[in-house]
Amino acid sequence: MPGENLSRDEARERAALLSVEGYEVSLDLRSAVGDSGGEPRTFRSVTTVRFRCNEPGASSFADLIAPGVTAVSLNGRDLDPGEVFDGSRIALEDLAAENELVVDAQCAYSRTGEGLHRFVDPEDGEVYLYTQYEPADARRVFANFEQPDLKAPYRFEVRAPEGWTVWSNGAGEQADGVWRFAETRPISTYITCVVAGPYHYVTDSYTRTFEDGTTLEIPLGAMCRKGLAPHFDADDVFLVTKQGLDFFHEHFDYPYPFGKYDQAFVPEYNLGAMENPGLVTFREEYIFRGKVTRASYEARANVILHEMAHMWFGDLVTMVWWDDLWLKESFADFMGTFANVGATRFKDAWITFANRRKAWAYRADQLPSTHPITADIRDLQDAKLNFDGITYAKGASVLKQLVAYVGQDAFLEGARRYFKRHAYGNTRLGDLLSVLAETSGRDMTQWSRSWLQTAGVNALTPQVLLDTEGGRIAELAIVQEAPESHPELRPHRIAVGLYRRTPEGAVERYARVETDVHGPRTVVAELAGAEAPELVLVNDDDLTYCKTRFDETSLAALRRGLGDITDPLARALCWSALWNMTRDGLLPAREFIGLVLRFAGRESDIGVLQMLHAWAESAAVHYTAAGRREEAARELAEGSSRHLHAAEPGSEHQLAWARFFARSAAAPAAFELLKGLLDGSVTLPGLEVDQELRWTFLEPLAVHDVIGEKELAAELARDDTASGKRHQVRCLAARPSAAVKAQAWAQVVESDALSNALVEATIAGFAQPSQRELAAPYTPKYFAALERVWNERSIQIGMDVVRGLFPALQDSPETLEATDAWLGAHPDAPPALRRLVLEARDDLARALRGQACDAAAAGH
Repeated sequence: MPGENLSRDEARERAALLSVEGYEVSLDLRSAVGDSGGEPRTFRSVTTVRFRCNEPGASSFADLIAPGVTAVSLNGRDLDPGEVFDGSRIALEDLAAENELVVDAQCAYSRTGEGLHRFVDPEDGEVYLYTQYEPADARRVFANFEQPDLKAPYRFEVRAPEGWTVWSNGAGEQADGVWRFAETRPISTYITCVVAGPYHYVTDSYTRTFEDGTTLEIPLGAMCRKGLAPHFDADDVFLVTKQGLDFFHEHFDYPYPFGKYDQAFVPEYNLGAMENPGLVTFREEYIFRGKVTRASYEARANVILHEMAHMWFGDLVTMVWWDDLWLKESFADFMGTFANVGATRFKDAWITFANRRKAWAYRADQLPSTHPITADIRDLQDAKLNFDGITYAKGASVLKQLVAYVGQDAFLEGARRYFKRHAYGNTRLGDLLSVLAETSGRDMTQWSRSWLQTAGVNALTPQVLLDTEGGRIAELAIVQEAPESHPELRPHRIAVGLYRRTPEGAVERYARVETDVHGPRTVVAELAGAEAPELVLVNDDDLTYCKTRFDETSLAALRRGLGDITDPLARALCWSALWNMTRDGLLPAREFIGLVLRFAGRESDIGVLQMLHAWAESAAVHYTAAGRREEAARELAEGSSRHLHAAEPGSEHQLAWARFFARSAAAPAAFELLKGLLDGSVTLPGLEVDQELRWTFLEPLAVHDVIGEKELAAELARDDTASGKRHQVRCLAARPSAAVKAQAWAQVVESDALSNALVEATIAGFAQPSQRELAAPYTPKYFAALERVWNERSIQIGMDVVRGLFPALQDSPETLEATDAWLGAHPDAPPALRRLVLEARDDLARALRGQACDAAAAGH
């Protein structure tokens, strides 16, 4: 892996020297099927790239990661592959002003989701292929100049097995056994794409007539494996797609520039989705095999719209280098929710954003690896790790703050000018700031410095002084704090809400003021004289990015009646603030769990409820004092059982509580109920135990040794699909046996035989909170294996192993010391690897602080 890296300096030098005029790429994928004779499968890749050189006689290189190169020619000169190809680069000497490079290579099919991934469906034996490149894996499929600012048009042609269909970025036609695709507009290497196989394919179309009378017609397509076709609700995918295209055309004033719009739901996908122009790829888990809640459909719609926003932010206009990854990801993350609210049936998507998306950002922004939104990306390994909560969710949160700061009209007009000015080009931070300064009339320099170029999250706390009678506010101030490591105090445009209980018992807002917070303390003069509140909510309506704190009066009001708050967004913001306090060691885990069990049953927003379940589970596992874990687990199990039986039959809340009950199950009575629901001897009115829910119920039974390999094999026979196999592998690894753990460890750490999806499933099953002692021997093994795994495996698998197998459940000072010892002994380990270990260490240290807080609460 290290030899495959590319530095920012190298990319900058190459971009100054070269400009690319076009690619022709020919792939022969007929080797994807049939017997490989026991040899690793490869496919032929022939690339012709035409490019200019600003300094004739200079040297440069092309990128290619391949098992072998058959031939290389530069400007008609045959080069010896053994001399010019080192496994990841092709040396190019004595370049002319105009050049043509032809590379004939044997490239490898991928089993890690990087490059051209090959998947064999266990259900019917069919083979499916797709590509995934970001940030730099197109070089695993064809020779190229792998950096975002060397854009070019592409022509692809593909030979495929008989009966297959092939898709690429442009429209395609088949003739004489070859699929040929229309030339693309100038795009970056990482968003080129090929999908091939016997996919189930559904079509539709989108038409829009503009004010000048011209008409835009976009052919729409959606595809999945044949085995998922019975579950594929393509009509809903197309509905959201059309709503999004309408929304973005109305707001961006730039017609969709890439012709067709295909969306492929593909197996064993590492990401949520990828914005390849004209051929967006998604993880196939967005096709639901069983009943799911509205939150799942909302999440899918958000991803569809996020990727669609990338057609403009990222594909049409692309960052120069990965430093400005936020230029596309922050905007797409913001636009996904903005369009969801503005164009689809998911009008409460900002609640999900506040509750779920920002939680990701808050966590990432408090890690030792936190970074400014505009990051310092030295190389491709840095880039791979920066697809994180800062770049996505914090960036989107800051853009929401920017909209409040400059106004929505100025913000959108800035986007329109940005597209027109930089279409098919590459940009940096200054290019965006200049158009926003034009449209808003504001100086964006200070705002950018505070929000984009510094790291860390501020905390905002209300201070309330009442008059002598205690009935009205004498002064309300907002105190802003920052951590010592990142002391920046920022300008915040916020809304402050005052809440009190009505005679009917509801907690409702009776006053709201928008204000600008600057510096350590800001007095909100407009609220002087207002009636005394029971609850003060700073950052009401979630305008800014901050950690919300409470004064003691407000905290007491939440303890009494959080569930009585009628506004769902305000309620979600209070839950989020309480969870941040728990993670910060300011609220004992036992108290947070108690609040969830008291009030979550009244939560109307299903996405918030599911988030509360996840947080309560995390509080019990990571933040509860060791001596109280069994009690906390019992409380969750009993509470989830009560809520499950009380939920409305057939409702999505019932389904959510059923899943949470299964995850919390830890006692014989719970196991008996799960077994009864599985074999049909017990029923809950309205609860349909479909195949996905069956696997959810089976996992805790495997974890607690109620069922074993025989029962899991029988379930796989019942659900002999790719999804079923992943579930079975996870459940097998979850069994409480030393031999099982040894086998799972060997399969992931000592072998590379498993595909990325099965590595992920095995890791998910390996570490269970009830099996801390079983996993304890693997702490020293983990640290001993780190460098070898990082050096030998692909970066995606390396990340999965380093994150997933860190001994987080060995939550003791000794594990912290072992982590520090490894970091101290490996100062020269790859920075990306050290970052992952530092992040895991920080999570562990935070958990120990939370446990100390919870233990201290027992003494009061």
